Amino acid sequence: MNRSKHKGHIFDCDGTLTDSMPLHAIAWERTMARYGIQFPPQRCYAMGGMPTVSIVEILAAENKMQLDAEAVSEEKEAEFFRSINQLQPVRFTVDLLKVFLADGIPVSVASGSTRPSVLRQLKQIGLTDVFKVIVTAEDTKRHKPEPDVFLRAAELMGIAPEACCVYEDSDLGIRAAKSAGMDWVDVRLHIQATSGYVGDQP
Repeated sequence: MNRSKHKGHIFDCDGTLTDSMPLHAIAWERTMARYGIQFPPQRCYAMGGMPTVSIVEILAAENKMQLDAEAVSEEKEAEFFRSINQLQPVRFTVDLLKVFLADGIPVSVASGSTRPSVLRQLKQIGLTDVFKVIVTAEDTKRHKPEPDVFLRAAELMGIAPEACCVYEDSDLGIRAAKSAGMDWVDVRLHIQATSGYVGDQP
């Protein structure tokens, strides 16, 4: 990969900038257990990058249940926010981000999470004012593995997709980056010793 061609860098949030996936897994497991639905951590990781509402809809359909996806999503997010004070940054990615910032290279966030969730996470790890461009689940109709979130981030940065590099921790996110015609870095290869989990490799 020729990194010198990259004029912009796009970061996923959950699991990439923040080590949030273990907290999300606990929040999901507790929330869905109230509805009699099993949602083990491994599957939570595999669905990383999907909006919360979409995950609830999938689980409800699989279990032949009628659930208010919006309400259950809010319940799950509330569960996650109860533990957000435990949230830590992913050092590898944040250190890389700081290098780009020091060099004046444009950076952005492109996440399948909601804007309130992304903003609260960035605040928790001290990156509130770093990103001028933040694209979240509310900003596109299609979500990862579709490329829309990354293409929108590139558009807002004013940089051609082929000149962007994406940093991701999920298979769905990497598929989205490929579909967007962007280079990508699987941060799991760098943080597995810290996080204790590495999902299926693309």
